[in-house]
Amino acid sequence: MTKGNITLTMIKPVAVKEHHAGDILSQIEHAGFHIIALKMTQLPKEKAEIFYDVHKDKPFFGELINFMSSGPVVAALLEKENAVEDFRKLIGSTDPKEADEGTIRKKYAKDKTHNAIHGSDSDENALRESRFFFSEMEQFR
Repeated sequence: MTKGNITLTMIKPVAVKEHHAGDILSQIEHAGFHIIALKMTQLPKEKAEIFYDVHKDKPFFGELINFMSSGPVVAALLEKENAVEDFRKLIGSTDPKEADEGTIRKKYAKDKTHNAIHGSDSDENALRESRFFFSEMEQFR
């Protein structure tokens, strides 16, 4: 795995429940990302707490953990040159009210907490997050 060329995304429970996963994955592929690993799973609260540990001291942590463990998610490992930065542009601002037209969060998010999709915010986190969901054997290039 080359640093800078991968990012992790997770289609969140609200978007999965509302049957947007296929449309979101299609938009990701049409933006030039290659899906190199993909799975649907449900995060128990303990696993959600580990994944979002970076936010544990923030006031929204409990609500985030409850939301992320409320239903299935679709996790995908994506490959593309400049993956993290390009993906952050594709998904848009965390708050869909501030997201640019055409971005995934603008199209599918309910609000800032229920924002439809996660994207790694750095190359380091992309590597850490990819290992959280996928073994080497589950990654295809």
